[in-house]
Amino acid sequence: MRIVLAGGSGFLGQALTRSLSQKGHLVIVLTRGQIAPGGSNLAGVRYTRWDGRTGGPWTQLLGGADAIINLSGASLGDGRWTPQRKEVLLNSRVNATTALVEALRTVASRPTVLINASATGYYGHVPEGELDESSPAGSDFLATVCRSWEAAAEAAERLGVRVVRVRTGFVIGREAPAFQRMMTPFRFFAGAWYGRGLQWFPWIHLRDVVSGYLHALENASLSGPVNLVAPESIRMREFSKLLGSIVGRPAWMPVPAVALRILLGEMSNLLITGQRAIPRKLQHSGFAFAYPRIREALSQAILAAD
Repeated sequence: MRIVLAGGSGFLGQALTRSLSQKGHLVIVLTRGQIAPGGSNLAGVRYTRWDGRTGGPWTQLLGGADAIINLSGASLGDGRWTPQRKEVLLNSRVNATTALVEALRTVASRPTVLINASATGYYGHVPEGELDESSPAGSDFLATVCRSWEAAAEAAERLGVRVVRVRTGFVIGREAPAFQRMMTPFRFFAGAWYGRGLQWFPWIHLRDVVSGYLHALENASLSGPVNLVAPESIRMREFSKLLGSIVGRPAWMPVPAVALRILLGEMSNLLITGQRAIPRKLQHSGFAFAYPRIREALSQAILAAD
């Protein structure tokens, strides 16, 4: 397949690009960063510049492509959510997605599928109850971002494109940035959980994230929202204690929610809120998880060789 991948220079994008290359696909990575001389050392991978907002020569690359995967968006965990930062978080996602959909209008031979990133934050903070893909959206900032992001992608359906909106949980992986930040306190015997620790913590191993995107790419019956989370649910306190036991460091105290709000502001919602998202559509479509249970996922990310 010929696949256009927007946002391919990030952590997840790099992992997905490697996997697609290994499977023999041709991958065209749209990037806002600098392109190294000589391009990629991966077979079948090429890079091209775009600004994530407007059209340009890159739009011609959509013609004849089989699929688009859109991961574009500024990192949620890089910096306090000031009004200016919140604008960047929203616009970097919506503008990039809108630019891709507008470009689709200009090409005669369109890709058949757009797989668009989103997050389980779509549902907002839901203290109890399972949430599948039919559950309503929340009302906090992250939920608003996800709703707008997904709405921009949905516009491609009117062009006859199958759209999959992938709502991903917390990614567990040796080099995953958010996972590494969570691991740091444990290395200094300062492991903790956040708030009361009763919030649900939707998670998924990196290997299953990559496989989930490939599954959505290859499974023509899959469309609309898809929760990309592991089937085993866990609360924040249980997660932190299990993490501590695997690394041989105690999770011995909570970090009060009020302290996190003072330190991080609204961004603290990433740590002290949660939802019990379940992968109903993935399971019904026959997806097989490599790491369905949290202990094995954490052990692989922390102890096992890649």
